[in-house]
Amino acid sequence: MDMDPSRRGVLGAGLYSVALTIPGWPDHIGRFERLKADPHTRIGMAEVESVIAMTEKISELDDQFGGRTARPMAAAFMVNNIAPYLKATASGEVRRAMLSAAADHLYPTGYMAVDERLDLLGQSYYTKALELALAAGDHLTYCTTLRGMSVQAVELGHGAPALRYANAAAAASPEAGPRMRAFLAGQQAHALAQTGDRAGALAMLHGAEVAMEQAESKAKAHGSYDPASLSYHVAQVNFELGDREGAIRALQHSEKVRPTMYRRARVRHRAMLAEWQLEAGRLEEAVQSWNLALDDFPQVQSGRADDRIRRMLSATQPHRRNPQVRELLERARPILNLIE
Repeated sequence: MDMDPSRRGVLGAGLYSVALTIPGWPDHIGRFERLKADPHTRIGMAEVESVIAMTEKISELDDQFGGRTARPMAAAFMVNNIAPYLKATASGEVRRAMLSAAADHLYPTGYMAVDERLDLLGQSYYTKALELALAAGDHLTYCTTLRGMSVQAVELGHGAPALRYANAAAAASPEAGPRMRAFLAGQQAHALAQTGDRAGALAMLHGAEVAMEQAESKAKAHGSYDPASLSYHVAQVNFELGDREGAIRALQHSEKVRPTMYRRARVRHRAMLAEWQLEAGRLEEAVQSWNLALDDFPQVQSGRADDRIRRMLSATQPHRRNPQVRELLERARPILNLIE
């Protein structure tokens, strides 16, 4: 399917009012259509490459240290470097490449805002990333951003919008390779499961697994979508469909094969695993998983990770007389004082 501005219709049923909540945003980014050239500045592919490299570095910091650490850097680079580049004089090829690089910077910046639990702000970044990707003709970033919006929606329990975004991402992805198909289908499966479509979710998950098998012998991962990410989607689908033990097994496998650089995901998913283990009556295993989450938690600045630790406090309330739980809460007390 061709990507064109009409695809933005999927935003009409958005989760939030898409008010631009970034001070001064229209002055810096929103006028890229009108501010086509600054006669005093000219850019080439070197500037595009610098944006791509900086986005990669900041994204790595986000994975390791969380959105509250990384997003201020991403936002400053956007205002101080990317915005002037978008106004600079450039050839058509360079201009499209810069629009694409800018979109690809805004997408992870939106994810960082979501990680901070600044959900409206995150969606405004995502919406601007879609606009820039459309202007650049960048299918990959356009589809990836729609998928990110689906991830945000499903995490907040909005299954129907999550499915619309995920389906729109898949529909707009032209001739996707196997890893991209797995990347999109895994998210579709999670959203389908949350809307209660068991057969659809399992079929889509099977498609994601087949695509991942095909992809593993080929080029490097698209973004961070790898076997650990697919196992996470298997876990989420199982959880949504009521298979708690299957969810626990899949999430344990995901954590086993997850690359060590993804510290923020490790904290969140280990705490999630603990919640599921406790629901299954496996108190000792839950305490162990929470302790593992606490090992990395002090190095992560993440609103979503904070939420998981708060849930630990409420979930363990009925078990406070258990010695292991008491020890866990004693260990967590300094942390809880910081996030409450």
